[in-house]
Amino acid sequence: MSTWGGPVDVTLTGGRVVTPGGVLENGWVSVRDGRIAAVGEGAAPDGPTTDVAGGTIVPGFVDIHCHGGGGAAFTSSDPEKVRKAAAAHRKHGTTTLLASLVTRPVPELADQVSALAEMVQEGVVAGIHLEGPFLSAARCGAHDPAILCPPEQTSVTKLLDAGKGTVRMITIAPELEGAVHAVRQLVDNNVLAAIGHTDATEAQVRPAVDAGASVATHLFNGMRPLHHREPGPIGALLDDERVTVELICDLVHLHPTAVRLAARHAGLQRTVLITDAIAAASVGDGVYDIGGLEVRVVDGVPTLAGGASLAGSTLTMDMAFRNAVNSCGLSLVEATHAASTRGAELLGLDTGKLEAGLAADIVVLDAELKPRDVMVRGEWVKD
Repeated sequence: MSTWGGPVDVTLTGGRVVTPGGVLENGWVSVRDGRIAAVGEGAAPDGPTTDVAGGTIVPGFVDIHCHGGGGAAFTSSDPEKVRKAAAAHRKHGTTTLLASLVTRPVPELADQVSALAEMVQEGVVAGIHLEGPFLSAARCGAHDPAILCPPEQTSVTKLLDAGKGTVRMITIAPELEGAVHAVRQLVDNNVLAAIGHTDATEAQVRPAVDAGASVATHLFNGMRPLHHREPGPIGALLDDERVTVELICDLVHLHPTAVRLAARHAGLQRTVLITDAIAAASVGDGVYDIGGLEVRVVDGVPTLAGGASLAGSTLTMDMAFRNAVNSCGLSLVEATHAASTRGAELLGLDTGKLEAGLAADIVVLDAELKPRDVMVRGEWVKD
């Protein structure tokens, strides 16, 4: 899906429409000038129509944690590779995403941020997420432990300055020296402070949340496990109403029961599905590089070469959505909120819901909940 058919003014009819208030079984969505003009049920308004023939209409998916896809990673300084990665996910219904970067030395990471900032300004991606280098070596996962460092004010400032307002989220382990101050620094700069890759106790997590940390980076994964005598970061983050929890719903990182328990406890307003996808997404098995570390993908599961540590995923948001509904027991409304609405709310974007006045980012799903058509800002994405 690399060419665009131009903006359309049309009413989509003949299918289910998933709205924040519920599912309209005989619904319609009108698009005018790149925005949603109206949403309703029953007879469609006069004007051009497109019959989606029994499909399910949902808002475009919003992925706030994605490292690449289509054989390309967001660490590349080549704009065409960044566009390729974004296009690979757009084919699967992701109309908005953050480009996530992994741990590298701060000067190198600043260069990557600077290059990606141009892609944000161009509209290829909605912003930048830094997953590292301010992480715990004890829970580093697929991050090079030799490069990890504490979130010193000068390092954080250097990365924010490189992004010129395009860095939207940074993940920090709250037990590191200076972490609470760094969280305040991010919040003061309108950047989401996320907690992840952490071996913290519950007592170490609380001050960071009090300082403004509001996202749990892929809850359960890269964290001290939940224990009934020491809840750790999982218990602290899941139980705090100020924190939105990311869930990698590929059924590899998390068992369906874990997804369901977390989503049910956090509720609509605090659950967001992510992919944590690497370049292998939409490509297949093989050998890949993540932040200088070799990753092998076998049967769609990426792990560090020579070890068992998971290294991102090959997930796409449409698959996460299907898994949430078919395997984890979420309703269409719940899955839509988690795959689209909550991410858009976190980023303060005018998308993520089928609601009049918002951007016409729309996905038409078939009977198996697979994307049949994708619209971005009122333009159909063509193969």
